Amino acid sequence: MRSKFERFCFKNRNKGIPNLMLYIVLGTAVVYIMTQMAQNYVLYALLCFDRTAILHGQVWRLITYPLTFDAGGLLFTAISLLCYYSIGRAMENIWGTLRFNLFYLTGIVMMDIFCLIFGGRADVYYLNMSLFLSYATLFPDAQFLLMFIIPVRAWIFALLDLILVFYGLIAYPFPYNLFPVVALANYFLFFGKDVLNVIPLSWRANARRLFRKTSRKSKKAKPIVFPSAGSYEATTASVQAPYTHRCTVCGRTDVSNPELEFRYCSKCKGYHCYCQDHINNHAHIQ
Repeated sequence: MRSKFERFCFKNRNKGIPNLMLYIVLGTAVVYIMTQMAQNYVLYALLCFDRTAILHGQVWRLITYPLTFDAGGLLFTAISLLCYYSIGRAMENIWGTLRFNLFYLTGIVMMDIFCLIFGGRADVYYLNMSLFLSYATLFPDAQFLLMFIIPVRAWIFALLDLILVFYGLIAYPFPYNLFPVVALANYFLFFGKDVLNVIPLSWRANARRLFRKTSRKSKKAKPIVFPSAGSYEATTASVQAPYTHRCTVCGRTDVSNPELEFRYCSKCKGYHCYCQDHINNHAHIQ
């Protein structure tokens, strides 16, 4: 099902609203500037999520609350909006317009449904967090400047965000403790097992070696390993079948999955092949 969805998005990648994050960032900037000029939050109150108002007919609040972002000051808000625009553009270039539109819309709809059922106010903070986590999964080695000085890799911020989300499950009462999870559901839905890409490649390789040692003690049969595939294991069927290309991440070949396209990454050290699902969604091997 997931592979069919990815192929559908790939074939229709140019459909949807192009440059969606530009419109969202500009709309947020306009709302923020008008609010600061008016010295009141009337416009914010008119656009934010309000369950009672929505049930009384103000349905525009279901989609306008992402425009009520405020990072606490003009400088931080401007930097945050610029950052989210850059992240959104990078993801749209990788995924295509359709898939990015569906990703953002799914996050909004899930939060709308949850807040309409259980109450509370949908917060754009968690929607932007899902955007950042997605970027960190696609580009785990990207660097951000903490306090504009200290370079920190994206995967470190992503893991910290996930830790805070799981901490909220314990710290907050039901059902409000589920709100961050629901807000990030689009992230888990669109990435599936690929969320593990947030974890550094070296950690995953060490975990595989540890698991391999444990399995060797309990089983006599040894796993078949391709030298050209780094630390990834292959099934017996894929070894026996002749092929030309094999994905370093998932192990699929042009024989087992002829519908896939395969490319070689110029940023990885060595000669590593990836399928269309992982060519732009993998940790570079150094």
